[in-house]
Amino acid sequence: MALVSTNPATGRVLESFETWSKETTAQVLDEVREAFLGWRATPIAARTEVLRAAASILKAEAQILGRIMAEEMGKPVKQGAGEAEKCALVCEYYADNAAAFLAPEPAEGGGLRAYLAFEPLGTILAVMPWNFPLWQVFRLASPCLAAGNAVVLKHASNVPRCALAIEDIFRRAGLPKNVFRTLMIGSRQVEAVIQHKSVAAVSLTGSAPAGASVAAAAGRALKPSLLELGGSDPFVVLADADFEAAAAAGSLARCLNAGQTCIAAKRFIVEDPVYEPFLELLAGKVRALKVGDPLDPSTDVGPLARPDLVEELQAQVDASLAAGARLVLGGKPLKGPGCFYPPTLLADVTPDMAVFREETFGPVAALIRARDAEHALALANDTEFGLGASIWTRDLARGEALARRMEAGSVFINGMVKSDPRLPFGGIKASGYGRELSYFGIRQFVNVKTVWVG
Repeated sequence: MALVSTNPATGRVLESFETWSKETTAQVLDEVREAFLGWRATPIAARTEVLRAAASILKAEAQILGRIMAEEMGKPVKQGAGEAEKCALVCEYYADNAAAFLAPEPAEGGGLRAYLAFEPLGTILAVMPWNFPLWQVFRLASPCLAAGNAVVLKHASNVPRCALAIEDIFRRAGLPKNVFRTLMIGSRQVEAVIQHKSVAAVSLTGSAPAGASVAAAAGRALKPSLLELGGSDPFVVLADADFEAAAAAGSLARCLNAGQTCIAAKRFIVEDPVYEPFLELLAGKVRALKVGDPLDPSTDVGPLARPDLVEELQAQVDASLAAGARLVLGGKPLKGPGCFYPPTLLADVTPDMAVFREETFGPVAALIRARDAEHALALANDTEFGLGASIWTRDLARGEALARRMEAGSVFINGMVKSDPRLPFGGIKASGYGRELSYFGIRQFVNVKTVWVG
C-alpha cells in the first residue's frame, strides 16, 4: 500500500510513498517517547523559541507552501499562502502566551499551600484531514509542543507532501529530533498507534464516522481524545440585515477552499420577506467567483480534492433536486480534466432534503425560507451538527439573544465563522467535543495536577 499524492486539478500523480510496516511505526513511537522525556524537561522559554522560529519559516515560505497545497489538494495558491501565514500566527500566539497559560495557579485546599500545576501528558497522536493540511496540524501541534508534549502526525493519505513539509519546518526551527514525527501510515494502522504504550492521547479532525472510530479506540485504551468533526453551519439572515454585507460574506463563507470547510456556511436560512432579494444578491456574488487552476493567483475556487468527493456532492444535489429544490446556479461537475465543481445554489430547500440534513463538502449553498426569527432559530438548530453558526441583523441585542439559544460551539453575529488563535474552537453534538486554541487549547492535553502542602 502506498500514500499517493495526486494533483486534483489534472489527475496527474505527483509522487508515491510506501507506507511503514507496523514494526517501523512501533520503533518510531518508542523513539518519540524517548525524545519527549528530554523535551518536557526543556525550559518553556526554549520550547517557545522553536515556535517563533517555525513562525518565521512559515511566513518566509508562505508562497512555496501555498503551491504545495495547490498541487496536492487543490486549494487556490493565494488561499494556501494565507493558510501558512495563519499557521505562523498560532505559533506566535502560543510563543507569547504559553508561559502564562501554564503558570501554576493557587487553589484553596485547607493546607499550608495548594496549587494547580499543568504538566505534559506525553505523545499526542494527531489524526488530521486534507482540507486545511497545514492549519489543522499547527493549531494542535503548537500548544501541545509549547506544553512539553511530543506529537506524531497521521495525516490524510492524499497529502503526504504537506505532512512531510510540516515535519521539515519543525526540524529546521530547531525542534529536537523525534519530538514531532510524521507517520507514513494508512488509516487502518491508526488503532494500533492509539493502543501503543508510548501514545498518551489522540486528537482527530475529520468526519463523524472517523471520529466515532477513533473515540472508541481511545476509550478501549483509556486514553483522552479530542474530536473536531463535521458541520452543517446555518447562516441566518433576518429581515433587518445588511443584505449586501451578508451576501458578500456568504459567498466567501460557502465557497472558500471550494466549500471544503467544516465551518463553511452551508444552510442559508432567510426570513420570508427578504428571501428572494437576498437570493438574487447572493447569486450575483457567487456568479462572480472565478473557478480554475489553483496555481493561478486570480482563482477563487479550485477543484475538489478527490473524484469521490465530486460523486458524493453530486448525489446530494441530485437527491435534493428530485425532492423539489430549485436549481439557481451550477449543479453539475465541469467538463474536462480534474475534480472541478462549480459554485451551486439550491433554493426552496426543506428539512427533508439531503443538502439540509447532510454535510455538503463542496461549494453548494442551500437556501431555506423562514417565516420569522423564531422559525429561523428552530431551523438552524434542526441538525445533528453543532459546530458554527452566523446571524445577520442590525439589531445586535436580538442577535446576541438568538446566539445564546443557538446550538453551536461558535456563533458569529454579522460575520462569517472563522477560527482565531485567541478564541476557543470546537463543537457540540455530532460536531465533536473538546476545544482547541485559546488557553483551552493548551490545557486540553495536560495533566491538571493538584499539589497540596500541609
